[in-house]
Amino acid sequence: MRGSSMKLIVGVLGLGLAFGVAGCKKKTNTQTGYATYGTSPQTGYGTGTQTGYQTAPATGTGTGTGTGTDTGAATAAGAACTEIDAAAATVAQPLITAMSSASVPPGAKPLGAVIAANCPAGGRITKPIQMQPGKCYTVVGAGVGITELNMELRTIPVAGVAPVVSQDQETGSQAVIGKHPNCYKWAWPMGGTMNIDIIAAAGSGVVGAQVYEK
Repeated sequence: MRGSSMKLIVGVLGLGLAFGVAGCKKKTNTQTGYATYGTSPQTGYGTGTQTGYQTAPATGTGTGTGTGTDTGAATAAGAACTEIDAAAATVAQPLITAMSSASVPPGAKPLGAVIAANCPAGGRITKPIQMQPGKCYTVVGAGVGITELNMELRTIPVAGVAPVVSQDQETGSQAVIGKHPNCYKWAWPMGGTMNIDIIAAAGSGVVGAQVYEK
């Protein structure tokens, strides 16, 4: 009787243990399946979205700004003319002489030598003119190879400013300041210095200018 009872007890315990193991395996499978389902979306969603969004905009907007070249500020105002000996301006002298007969007041005489220079297009040469009280002045200029010659009479620069007090009204390769009968009169009771600017506004070549005083 005692042996039968022991077998019965062992059998019951064995049966219970079998059910317990089966139950545990079922729970484990359920947990594993749930974890696998939850992992896949997290990996695919987190990686693809974050990488694509962060890289492209940062690279595209960080380059190509602030690399421009300032071309306007590097543009020169014009090359300087090269002064040459007056004898080298003989090609312009006949033009100056012809213009003087109609542009210079009677009795006016040349003041100094001819101002002569070799000018590139846009070139400029500046020369001083010493003026005297009670006198009036005419400047006659001509260019060979120059298609537009301009002349300006300016004050000596003061604090970097040199206003134009008279300028030619001619067009083409000839220019006159103080054309008769309106020669430029020096109004001060003492002598002074003015500057004459001779400008090859268009074309290049030899320019010559003669100052007359009366």
